[in-house]
Amino acid sequence: MKNLVEELRWRGLIHDMMPGTEEQLLKESTVTYIGFDPTSDSLHIGSLVPIILLMHLKNFGHKPIALVGGATGMIGDPSGKSDERNLLDEATLNHNVAGIKKVLSRFLDFNDTSENAPVLVNNYDWMKNFSFIDFAREVGKRITVNYMMAKDSVKKRLGEEGGGMSFTEFTYQLIQGYDFYHLHKHYNCKLQMGGSDQWGNITTGTELVRRMNDEGAKAYALTCPLITKADGSKFGKSEGGNVWLDADKTSPYKFYQFWLNTSDVDAESYIKIFTFKTKEEIESLIAAHREAPHERKLQKALAEALTLLVHNQEALTTALEASEILFGKSDISSLNKLSMATMEEVFEGVPCFEIEKSILEKGVDITNFLVEHTGILPSNAEAKRALKENSLSINKEKVGEGREVNNSDLLQNGYILVQRGKKNYFLVKTN
Repeated sequence: MKNLVEELRWRGLIHDMMPGTEEQLLKESTVTYIGFDPTSDSLHIGSLVPIILLMHLKNFGHKPIALVGGATGMIGDPSGKSDERNLLDEATLNHNVAGIKKVLSRFLDFNDTSENAPVLVNNYDWMKNFSFIDFAREVGKRITVNYMMAKDSVKKRLGEEGGGMSFTEFTYQLIQGYDFYHLHKHYNCKLQMGGSDQWGNITTGTELVRRMNDEGAKAYALTCPLITKADGSKFGKSEGGNVWLDADKTSPYKFYQFWLNTSDVDAESYIKIFTFKTKEEIESLIAAHREAPHERKLQKALAEALTLLVHNQEALTTALEASEILFGKSDISSLNKLSMATMEEVFEGVPCFEIEKSILEKGVDITNFLVEHTGILPSNAEAKRALKENSLSINKEKVGEGREVNNSDLLQNGYILVQRGKKNYFLVKTN
């Protein structure tokens, strides 16, 4: 087997690892699982690391299992939380589980028939008929309360930092631990991966595998660091909130822009973590970027690779064309390809004006359009001066005096883009 641990280590994807894990992964194709709790009907970029870990596992000849927590989602993971979570109802959970399965299916082919084909499971399937009495006898008997209370996620909540913990959340680590036992029993799963905040839950699982099986049962744990920004701010959020992996929640254009606006320091880290580029390719990119940081080669490579991975070539092309618009390198054909939603995102924060559609149906002189009907420019004299200077454009095409503006200028049947000079944009909407 190729050395997966060595690969993950240079990429900065290892935080903690149980002794023997590397040897196990070198010895044989190893069934490994990562869990995703259905707190939403989609996943955001904070979930990209575990998804990429599953993809690395597959690429290195191991068998990945993606577990969606239909059962654990009913309780809520207390790890990293200072307060009790609100419980989700069953209908919401089912909706969220379906959404997460759909997202994961874009990255892993669960219809694959190869020996190490990815598997998708839902822990509700084996927990739904487990009675409390049976769980207490079969699982609760194996782990002491002392062991459970020693976990950081529990200590923080029971100490001064937290306001206590319900019995419901206290049992979370046992249920997640039982998942590992179940997958070990039915799939020969020997390794669980997750974020560093999951170390306590994962090691409880390894204990259950050992204690609920015959002597000699093997189970391993590996966690990756939680991704942070170099300035200490939270990773994965933009001004509009979470950056999602679904286009209807975060458009490909905004997704692309998030990575493009990454700092130089973060880009050097993220290009290793979030892409599948080789070490040689990455080192070459970093060297080229350091020679000419103003060209943002690293950020562009990162944004393109991630947009392609999460969306598709068409979405990447649209995002690139939309990005070029702001830098004056596009034309009317590029504008016409953009949806109204993308147009509004590209020009978010740009001064916006309205005009009656009936006025454009008749046609209106450019000066009256700029001054009387939209108020983009304050006076006729100012409009005429700009037109004489040849500094005005309608939909990326230069305009002069005498030009008529009409319905044929509308983009997506509702917008006109006005530009003065290189950087001053105005968006005109019809009403």
